[in-house]
Amino acid sequence: MNIPNILKSIQNIMWQDIGLNGDAQRIEQLGWMLFLKVFSDKDRQRQLNDPNYNSDIPKDLQWIVEEGNWAGDENGMNSDDLIEFIDKKLFPSLKNINIESTSPRAKIVKEVFDGNHNYMKSGLNVRKVLNKLNEIDFSVAKDRHAFGELYETILKDLQSAGKSGEFYTPRAITSFVTEMVSPQRGEKILDPACGTGGYLTSAIDYLKRNLSDDTIDKINEDNIRGWEYKPLPYLLATTNLILHDIEVPNITLGDVLSKPLDHYKKQDKVDVILANPPFGGIVANNNENNFPSKYRTKESVDLFLLIIINLLKDGGRAGLVLPDGSLTGDGVKQRIRQKLIEECNLHTIIRLPNSVFQPYASVSTNLLFFSKGAPTKEIWFYELHLPEGQKAYNKTKPIQIEEFDEIKKWWDNRVNGDFSWKVDINEIKNRNYDLDLKNPSYAFKNQNYYTSKELIHELESSIAYSDKIILELKKFIK
Repeated sequence: MNIPNILKSIQNIMWQDIGLNGDAQRIEQLGWMLFLKVFSDKDRQRQLNDPNYNSDIPKDLQWIVEEGNWAGDENGMNSDDLIEFIDKKLFPSLKNINIESTSPRAKIVKEVFDGNHNYMKSGLNVRKVLNKLNEIDFSVAKDRHAFGELYETILKDLQSAGKSGEFYTPRAITSFVTEMVSPQRGEKILDPACGTGGYLTSAIDYLKRNLSDDTIDKINEDNIRGWEYKPLPYLLATTNLILHDIEVPNITLGDVLSKPLDHYKKQDKVDVILANPPFGGIVANNNENNFPSKYRTKESVDLFLLIIINLLKDGGRAGLVLPDGSLTGDGVKQRIRQKLIEECNLHTIIRLPNSVFQPYASVSTNLLFFSKGAPTKEIWFYELHLPEGQKAYNKTKPIQIEEFDEIKKWWDNRVNGDFSWKVDINEIKNRNYDLDLKNPSYAFKNQNYYTSKELIHELESSIAYSDKIILELKKFIK
């Protein structure tokens, strides 16, 4: 079976359907169809192991490979009647599935179909996609894992899909951060802004690589936790975890910021947090009022940092992506940074090139690593540069995990160098907890490297100079 060719055929079929417009819609369309196929194949596997098992999905809505079935019969419905079945029967029924007396799997189905849509207009095209998916048996571990590898390439397309790019963190980032934080078996691992599940699957893969063969299937599913605000990434993350052998993904759909900070209790705290909080976003519904007055802000990324600090157990560890804007600034931003430094040991900041998240976002970003329970005494910085000869990252040349090899070598034996330097906490305090520090290395003293504040100043100067030239040109023309 050639799974890459099957996926390519599905994508080609979807390109021909007039109802699909852009990568985000194509991914959402494939998302719910793939979810239902994977879910149904796992159900069939459960029924084989337990004759008394009953699926949470009503029989006439199940994806069963048998004659007369809406999805599994390759010669079944294939025109307007198939579109009508999906739009008027399948989606309404699964959106309203009974979740009161059934298993957690029913709730997952309800949330997936409650927040997503069928965009395809051609029943014939839908039939073709269904038949292609029927070539894969997701109850077979080999097929499931092979497709799981390709699933990452599907998710990567979101990075160029307009605002949907916010849901995807490059695999090189999630893998590196997970390895440095090093989650252990039995620890509770959380991503409070899980997007498509990149950090969660990186944690699962890391645990499997570091477990002995006799414990590899004993990862506690409840310990792998995610929170997500929007339906599309929730769907994609849920499918992602099922493909990674998590039978019932523990992902909560809802707005994390809608819950008052003091409502999180001891039982909510976790050992490890891996996250790429949404940056550039503005808090909705006055949710900033759920936080203490001294920390209230409309910038969601800063409130997420407060939640992360609050949710870590003493001794807990975190690795996350933060933009330059969170490392500098006065007022609330300064007070949040001070809280981080006083309550946690912020031991490492990796400064990333500013094109890591292009084309979704071109702002400069950083990887922060800290542990809860002891204050910061010193911070090590490491400046990652673009590969030689490359001007920027893009869709065809994204950041690669190999680019972190030198940092991994440096991690356990830290020394000052051309790319790394150490800053004492007293210097940080004297800077009003500003963490937007430039590289002091001699190798970079003569380069045009600026902090965010210096860039703004340079921009203002440039605009003022341009205005002056335009004014002189106007005078000359007169």
